[in-house]
Amino acid sequence: MSVVPEWARQCGYGVRLEWGRTGAEVLGPGCAAVVVVDVLSFSTAVSVAVDAGTQVLPYRWRDATAAAFAAAEDAELAVGRSAVTADRPWSLSPAVLRRAPGPPRLVLPSPNGSAIASAVAGTPVIAGCLRNATAVARWIVQRGWATAEKPIAVIPAGEHWPGGEGIRPAIEDWLGAGAVVAALTTLGAGPCSPEAESAAATYDGADVGAIIAECASARELRAAGFAEDVAIAVELASSTAVPVLRHRAFRDES
Repeated sequence: MSVVPEWARQCGYGVRLEWGRTGAEVLGPGCAAVVVVDVLSFSTAVSVAVDAGTQVLPYRWRDATAAAFAAAEDAELAVGRSAVTADRPWSLSPAVLRRAPGPPRLVLPSPNGSAIASAVAGTPVIAGCLRNATAVARWIVQRGWATAEKPIAVIPAGEHWPGGEGIRPAIEDWLGAGAVVAALTTLGAGPCSPEAESAAATYDGADVGAIIAECASARELRAAGFAEDVAIAVELASSTAVPVLRHRAFRDES
């Protein structure tokens, strides 16, 4: 978006929320930090990897350039879920990452979460999910952010429709974003924009595990043989790690 209209920035609010890469590009420049929420599965995968001591480098494309980027960064490269081998035991699957030996550095291609993280320049980016929403909120509030003077942006990633045509607002990311916002408000952050407040209200009133277990994205993963990824994604408040993107890599700054 070349010119951002003032009404789109959610000015005056300490906690703001908008969808996808465009939302991050609109809100990010005016915020102290951006929280990317891609529950199934980028931000959940980042949280699992960082829990194991791995630095995660987001990368938008899974093509020949990803291999070159990994080599230049002295990092291993995650492959597609169905392409995992003994030599390449890492993928976007949180379950696979949990079982595999954790490399010091891992390039994790993703068309959603990685693309959003890579699109935000000059603003700290945090990988948020249901596993670490409480820890992320605490870390933000400890820095005096999520206020009207130092706002933060929460970005549910959404999914792409098959063929890449347009963004599909994904309920799991809406609930994950709501978890972050709800944790922030519990700690006194705010005020929240109507968008952020609505996500928190949805989270507070939801049977999160049951909803995500049967959402479209979860059904897609189960059909592909990755039901365990869904179970890991709903391990509520199980991680105290706060993955923050610094110098191209997510590292735990808890």
